[in-house]
Amino acid sequence: QDARPSEVWGCRFRPGRAVGPFGRSSAFLNSPGDCGLPPDVPNAQPVLEGLSPFPVQHTVRYKCNEGFVKVPGKPDSALCQENNQWSEVKEFCNRSCNDPPRLLFASLEKTYSNQNYFPVGSTVDYQCRLGYRRERDLSTTLTCLDNLEWSKPAEFCKKRACPNPGELQNGNVKIETDLLFGSFISLSCNTGYKLIGASSIYCVVQENGVGWSDRLPLCQEISCPEPPKIENGMIKEESSIYVYRQTVTYECNRGFTLVGQHSIYCDAENEEGVWSGPAPECRGRHVPPKPPPEVQESTTVPSAQKPTKVIVPATQGVPVPRATTRVYTTGTTKGKGSSPAGAAYLISGLVAGTVIVGILILVKIFWDYGKSGTYNTNENKALNVKFHNLSVTDDASEVRPSDKL
Repeated sequence: QDARPSEVWGCRFRPGRAVGPFGRSSAFLNSPGDCGLPPDVPNAQPVLEGLSPFPVQHTVRYKCNEGFVKVPGKPDSALCQENNQWSEVKEFCNRSCNDPPRLLFASLEKTYSNQNYFPVGSTVDYQCRLGYRRERDLSTTLTCLDNLEWSKPAEFCKKRACPNPGELQNGNVKIETDLLFGSFISLSCNTGYKLIGASSIYCVVQENGVGWSDRLPLCQEISCPEPPKIENGMIKEESSIYVYRQTVTYECNRGFTLVGQHSIYCDAENEEGVWSGPAPECRGRHVPPKPPPEVQESTTVPSAQKPTKVIVPATQGVPVPRATTRVYTTGTTKGKGSSPAGAAYLISGLVAGTVIVGILILVKIFWDYGKSGTYNTNENKALNVKFHNLSVTDDASEVRPSDKL
């Protein structure tokens, strides 16, 4: 059979695969009102969504290949028309740099915030972020280079510096790095003081500049609670408040002995005041009550003395010589204990009584013998003896009344 054109419904075609529109081959003839595959577009691919053929008025969108981006303002889709033909799609994908880099010290100008097409040679500008200041001699512009890379940015914005924080009374200020924006300082108190406030503060944005996130803290002197009381004792020089390293000293009441450390001091632990150790104790001797002591007294007093002869002038008084009296006292008490204070009082009383009695006896003796003496009257001794009925003793100097009447 000759291979010649055939006529079907007035159309002629050759046997075999037919060539569809835009040079694409098709295994079938499009039905009336349908379109074949969409046309090729440079640097882009159609999104087919699994359809073939495509009905009239159907739209197919294109996606740019990797490394290309859509040129703003150019169409990126094709329409299946009534004549089974696709609408014309011009090249709309072009090479472009990626989005401009995000800088730590600067942000992209708002003009470029929604732009995604940056062809070779295009430029963008930046502005300094809060906390930074502009370096006037450095450019804030970046350019898309031929290799589709952005030019390297200079550090055209520098950090602002916070003011010097000053000194911390009774504490320390440690600058970790510097005083620039984003830095921080550490704060601590000396031993014996407690930190009231933040232990670290940061250099942060404040209005149009920078400043510290908080004020310097306080270093408060650590104090201890009231020291413990002790039974049968007391604290010397008590105080209304006890601060770090302050010492308290204990003493016991009379008759008690202190056991333990005489003194304790206020120490610090985890910034809290604690006492260095426990308080001492006051311990006494347990003495059972004793009955009054039984005292046996023996007093030795000189016995009868020989008559004392005193010769004194008639015009002088009688002198009273001092006498020494010895008192011997022995006492026995029942029980094992003794009462030193009671015995002492008893002995003192006995001695005083004995001394008084001895003095009275001596005064009486001297009073009696004071009447005797030697007197020179220039009188006739024999006549006086005879006339007054006196007797003469062996001692020629002594005359006594006669016993004879």
